[in-house]
Amino acid sequence: MFTGIIEALGTIESMANHGDAIRLKVATGKLDMSDVALGDSIATNGVCLTVVDYSPHHYSADVSAETIRLTGFAQYKPGTRVNLEKAMQVNSRFGGHIVSGHVDGVGVVSRIIQHSDYVEIWIKAPDELAKYIAHKGSITVDGVSLTVNKVDGSEFMLWIIPHTLQETVLGTYQTGTKVNLEVDVIARYLERLMLGDKAAQKKADISLEFLAENGFLRK
Repeated sequence: MFTGIIEALGTIESMANHGDAIRLKVATGKLDMSDVALGDSIATNGVCLTVVDYSPHHYSADVSAETIRLTGFAQYKPGTRVNLEKAMQVNSRFGGHIVSGHVDGVGVVSRIIQHSDYVEIWIKAPDELAKYIAHKGSITVDGVSLTVNKVDGSEFMLWIIPHTLQETVLGTYQTGTKVNLEVDVIARYLERLMLGDKAAQKKADISLEFLAENGFLRK
């Protein structure tokens, strides 16, 4: 589990085929690697990855084909900057919100508006995630815990202060940049809880045969 408070900016050094996955090597910048061990988790632009090799200034992880397909990793290449956060410890400060490192979808930066003391960033989320994004609620963008300042359909707006722009990849965003999104996990649990007993029911497969058997099609 993570908190969405970025510890360092890293850089992808290499991406090599490794079976059905890609072996990713990341230069960790100022990230403290002294307490990292094999099998530990490091959120990389919001994606929870397992450390399979490491040194004081690097770590390697395997990224599955499914993860590449469902996240911004499809656009990454050597030289891409990434937000880094080690998994939280029990005695850590909880400065952000509960972040699992499981990306729900890829959004697209739709507008960037510069103000005197902050930047206004609008992101278009996949339509199916819109119901989980609330005004003043929490959302994770490329691993960064952020507060939603405005919602318009499936678009939402963030106010980003200069410190966040400097210490995360948000400072590199341009219109059209694709970003990893993770909605607030509490919203997902609440949706499931509201189903009540219906949560145990399997979804029916809708087909022409199903419609005919249930009287929805005329013979």
